[in-house]
Amino acid sequence: METSIKILLAEDDINLGQLLQTFLRSKGFTVSLAKNGKIAFKRFNREQFDFCIFDIMMPEMDGFTLAKEIREIDKKIPILFLSAKSMKEDKLEGFNIGADDYLTKPFQMEELLARINAIMRRVEIKTPKEKAEIMVGSIKYEPEFRMLHLKDEVKKLTTKENQLLQMLVKNKNEILDRHATLRAIWGDDNYFNGRSMDVYIAKLRKTLREDENIEIMNVHGKGFKLVVKE
Repeated sequence: METSIKILLAEDDINLGQLLQTFLRSKGFTVSLAKNGKIAFKRFNREQFDFCIFDIMMPEMDGFTLAKEIREIDKKIPILFLSAKSMKEDKLEGFNIGADDYLTKPFQMEELLARINAIMRRVEIKTPKEKAEIMVGSIKYEPEFRMLHLKDEVKKLTTKENQLLQMLVKNKNEILDRHATLRAIWGDDNYFNGRSMDVYIAKLRKTLREDENIEIMNVHGKGFKLVVKE
């Protein structure tokens, strides 16, 4: 059976959140509900998601801040904002952050579904089943099993190596922000965690070196870039 689209839903109104979760599940989506932005961000970094729906006004971390953090480490995942306000300034801020759409409360469930389907058609989301194997240059990568299929061996990555490579692949040929990556994987962007990340980057460089078209570049003062020459 084909795996469904997995949605991260952040909504601090528990009743509305559960209502949305139940509705979307009835339409075939897999939905993970978080009651605030901080929980949602931690969950985003532990699991694989295909789509995000964020309420704007939330405790701990609001929807705009959550989206900014996620956009630093994933430029492409679709984000739909929910808001009780219809102010033009809020909509503009949402779109400036990188939102794909904005829905004002109250709304009809069918309208939410229509917006999600429209975004999915635009961005051509692939299901987790279709993404189980990723080609990084000539090297096959299976994120779920933490495996790289090299010429002479199948290499099992450590958890942090795998998390780093997933982020690099998601942002292929684009800059992956150093501090955002540290906060996402290590939980803190302090000096010692930074040194630790540099060691893992060096290990990945060594592993991927067998394909000369793959390079993990240091971008001074910003972060890293996975460059794959076609």
